[in-house]
Amino acid sequence: MTVYIDPPNWPGHGRMWSHLVSDVSFDELHAFADAIGCPRRAFERDHYDVPSHRYADAVGAGAVEIGSKELVRRITAAGLRRPKHRTAP
Repeated sequence: MTVYIDPPNWPGHGRMWSHLVSDVSFDELHAFADAIGCPRRAFERDHYDVPSHRYADAVGAGAVEIGSKELVRRITAAGLRRPKHRTAP
């Protein structure tokens, strides 16, 4: 089982966030998130939002640290990317 996490570079709600993903399946991702105590409400389309203070917990449990662009590349290649729907301007 391999899941990936990017650095906590994403601001929101007064803190910084990381994204936790799998390039195998959402079942794998949910199982890993459950194991580290990440609530299901933190799941957004194709990733879990992980607050910066939980980053070390995810890495300690086996999440592989990669950059944000590589993270998106991997889940896109795996067919697991679910981008937000964009509306025409």
